Amino acid sequence: MSTPPFLALVDPTAAPLLPALALLGPVLIPVSLLSAVLPTLPPTASYFVQAEESTDDLISLLDNGASKIVVSPSQLKELDGSAPRERLILKLDEQELASSKDLLSAVGGVVLVSDVPTTAKTLGVSGVDVYLQPTSPSPSELPDLIKQSRPSTYILPTSLLTTGPTSAAYLSIADAFLAPIISDRPDGLFPTIVSSTLHSSRPLGLVYSSKESIAEAINTGKGVYQSRKHGLWRKGETSGAIQELVSIGLDCDSDALLFDVVQHGSGFCHLPQSTCFGDLSGLARLEDTLHARLQSAPEGSYTKRLFTDDKLLRSKILEEAEELCDAETKEEVAFEAADLLYFALARCVSKGVTLRDVEAALDKKSLKVSRRTGNAKPKFTEQVEKKDQASGSIVKPQSKPTEPVPTSFPENDDGPIKCRTAVLGDLDKSEQAKLLLRPVLNSLAMIDKVKPIVERVRKEGDAGLRAMTKQFDKADLPSNILRPPYATPSESELPTSVRAAIDQAYANVKAFHQAQAETKPLVVTTMPGVVCSRFVRPIARVGVYVPGGTAILPSTAIMLGVPAQVAECREIVLATPPRPDGSISPEVLYVAQLTGVTCILKAGGAQAVAALAYGTDEVPKVDKIFGPGNQWVTAAKMLVQNDTDALVAIDMPAGPSEVLVIADKTASPIFVASDLLSQAEHGTDSQVVLVAIDLTEDHLAEIEHQIDVQAHALPRVKIAREAIKKSLIVKVDNLDRAIDFSNEYAPEHLILHLENASQVVEKIENAGSVFVGAFSPESCGDYASGTNHTLPTNGFARQFSGVNTLSFQKHITSQELTADGLRILGPTVVELAEREGLEAHANAVRVRLAQLKA
Repeated sequence: MSTPPFLALVDPTAAPLLPALALLGPVLIPVSLLSAVLPTLPPTASYFVQAEESTDDLISLLDNGASKIVVSPSQLKELDGSAPRERLILKLDEQELASSKDLLSAVGGVVLVSDVPTTAKTLGVSGVDVYLQPTSPSPSELPDLIKQSRPSTYILPTSLLTTGPTSAAYLSIADAFLAPIISDRPDGLFPTIVSSTLHSSRPLGLVYSSKESIAEAINTGKGVYQSRKHGLWRKGETSGAIQELVSIGLDCDSDALLFDVVQHGSGFCHLPQSTCFGDLSGLARLEDTLHARLQSAPEGSYTKRLFTDDKLLRSKILEEAEELCDAETKEEVAFEAADLLYFALARCVSKGVTLRDVEAALDKKSLKVSRRTGNAKPKFTEQVEKKDQASGSIVKPQSKPTEPVPTSFPENDDGPIKCRTAVLGDLDKSEQAKLLLRPVLNSLAMIDKVKPIVERVRKEGDAGLRAMTKQFDKADLPSNILRPPYATPSESELPTSVRAAIDQAYANVKAFHQAQAETKPLVVTTMPGVVCSRFVRPIARVGVYVPGGTAILPSTAIMLGVPAQVAECREIVLATPPRPDGSISPEVLYVAQLTGVTCILKAGGAQAVAALAYGTDEVPKVDKIFGPGNQWVTAAKMLVQNDTDALVAIDMPAGPSEVLVIADKTASPIFVASDLLSQAEHGTDSQVVLVAIDLTEDHLAEIEHQIDVQAHALPRVKIAREAIKKSLIVKVDNLDRAIDFSNEYAPEHLILHLENASQVVEKIENAGSVFVGAFSPESCGDYASGTNHTLPTNGFARQFSGVNTLSFQKHITSQELTADGLRILGPTVVELAEREGLEAHANAVRVRLAQLKA
């Protein structure tokens, strides 16, 4: 694709614009903002870095993911050819240009600070991208300047851009992108190739776009096109087969577009085939086949065994890798490589990894400038040498270490797993505020994506719900609900040890939540003859969402089912995605029995939330919805709570999981590292913070060493690596500053690795749940100590409590006045009502007072 028409220069206020900007190409980030902006960018976004003269290690910027860096002439000379020229952009003003033209042969691009439209041709250079940075840009003039300067790229500060319409002060992002686009068609439409980001082997189809459809696609992040017969075509608006937009690009002539999308639902083509150009082939076809078999392969089949027996799959990958290494002829190499790719892709699919994820990893590796020696790991070198010496005998690889905290873990060694570090006292107020930021969550865009799903359930009821359960959960059900009595899981399904663990967790959680229940009304005599009271009543019908499918989460079922049971809710509807055979996990089924669930809804995602909110012929409508879920579930909850027709509440706003650990000199590095990692393994967007109180460099180094060692011993090491990479160590010099930072951050989980930790709890103002002392890991609260693990995230611990018994109840007040009480209070009420001009209010008291006088 050609260079983008503009490049956004990010400032500290740019977070709301980043989702739209990331669709159109790279963004330019000043190095001083890099740590704050990167966690907020979509994972697929590319970026350039504007280096500063104080930057010491420019190569590390390229190694860590920057597509290109913008450098000064002095920095370019310091690099002295150590970085690929195509990754370097030289920044010059007009005065420097004449004396620095000889430097252009060492770079792939030049930033020219100038208000004059310029191209590489007018500069007299070739093979160099030109980026124009105007000194005083006017939003109204920029579209024409962008158009005149193509193929040069304009650098626009995000302070001038908006997702709304262009005005005197702001330029619409869509208008900036559309400025150079031309059409040679009489109807003015632009041919648009739609490509699946999951399958790069073949495009989905060819459609058309208009300026209106492109603008809406950019602003909503969805596939929106222009039908030549019916106007705007919002893909999936009626079918639910929506497209999540990943990127929009131009061809070299700026007259055709490429939309890269994630296709959800039944697909793109109106015919029963993968694309408008026929079915997929090669690796893409194999990937689709493996995905289908993951969901539907019969128990006991070979494919099912590959997905459920890690040892079998590991053995096959090792076997096929060795056979590929032993192959000699062209035919043998192709045959054995195909076998290895089959089993390697089965491993990927079993772990939720797509071919696009693999390609993204390759792209990321290709960005590295620094290279390792590339030598094989010793155990494999020794294995080959022994095989050669033994004339073909195979030596089995060493087994993975099984110590709780191994000293090394070479199988996953890909560089140390480290957090970022900041010294709080060295930062000004604005820099300290950046440490409190979480990733930007584009909730409005997600709500737009779930609207068609919610509306389908609302309009079609059970039929729509069954159709989407078949589409998304791969389960073809005659009914989506299950009523008690529920079948008791067998010993083979639910071993005695698991049942006992669930029983213990249930007992502890129930004991703690029973203690929260109000046992008698609050009664207050505010004055003689006037008695006011407040009493509690359960919310009659509640829905509890338990994520499922490939996951098994009995802990969430306990944390939501127990307080609903203790609160004596009349109806408890537990929603959880079914497995392909229509069943749900025996662990969740057992908890449903324990907690008195009155109905199980076998559905997941936004469609389950919609069924709970509006009800169907089969599914009871609920009054409040609880529970965690992915971004689709969260967006659906936010949507229905604001719909007056649904008349439903939700528990709290949701975001990625969080932990903040405060540690002093008494903290065990092993314990601290394990607590940080227990949260980091949730997902790559998990928020992990360590506040270190006057720790020595050796103490901090040991904590970081333990993070690296323990992370490499985890099966979810790749997830932990990405989470830790975005995580933070904040150095402070005393306890009070640590507590102040924590209260500002308001973490979901707060762990106190402190001397006399219990005495510090009284200083905590904002946290979802606090874990006090070295022997109180967050895991206990997540599962079985008794407290609830459904907690506020994203800083909402400032305003919200975690789920508790009162979350499933409501308070009603009452007042009872005697005749004497009304005689005393009545004149006050009349006076206030008259003052407000509400004569009927005053009259309701006057007529009673008059009767009492009669």
